[in-house]
Amino acid sequence: MSGTLWLLPATLGDPKGHAAEIADSLPPAVLGRLSQLRVFAVENAKAARAFLKAAQVPLPIAELTLHEIGHAPDAARLTVIVETLRAGVDVGLIAEAGCPAVADPGALLVRMAHEADCTVAPLVGPSALLLALMASGLEGQRFAFAGYLPVKPGLRERAIGDLEARSRRHAETQIVIEAPFRNQALFAALVGSLARDTRLAVASDLTLPSQSIAMRKVSTWRSRPAPALDRRPTVFLFLA
Repeated sequence: MSGTLWLLPATLGDPKGHAAEIADSLPPAVLGRLSQLRVFAVENAKAARAFLKAAQVPLPIAELTLHEIGHAPDAARLTVIVETLRAGVDVGLIAEAGCPAVADPGALLVRMAHEADCTVAPLVGPSALLLALMASGLEGQRFAFAGYLPVKPGLRERAIGDLEARSRRHAETQIVIEAPFRNQALFAALVGSLARDTRLAVASDLTLPSQSIAMRKVSTWRSRPAPALDRRPTVFLFLA
């Protein structure tokens, strides 16, 4: 019998010193499963060690096996993890933040586990995309996640225009993210490119003490100082 690939949500912010955040955002089932597992597939080993330590797993971190898959894993790197599953060993997949395999490189490992007829078991936890959508007040029946937009000016504005046209055509909320150090540039591009009546929501530091969520028409955003978004994990949502 093969092992189970457990999909284990992590906290959305740096867990160091935030035991209360872990207790508030992660269900007991997740913490219990973390304590039982000995082998993990992780996006970033350093971040995973900090998370596991904060989650108070009983074994010393050095005695756990952490397979770092990186930001762009290939099948060859993941094969050893699939073979571990096929040998009957349970493996926990942990994202750097939030839910694994959603806007996350772990999706390829999940696909390979299915193809090897291994059991895949997702557990409940925080998803920045869904939390932002829930709190945005925008269309929650029809929405699309577009991921990262082009960084180069011109291409970025063109992508925003294409997404706004799709939003208007289908009454569909568009969701985008950016590397935190580029948040201010993306916000400026959105406010400068979207139509005045398009509604734009900005959700930063979700589940953290510094959390901020606001939704306004673009015309209102233009009339106010830009929010401080630099190096704060942020989700942007808009509806034409």
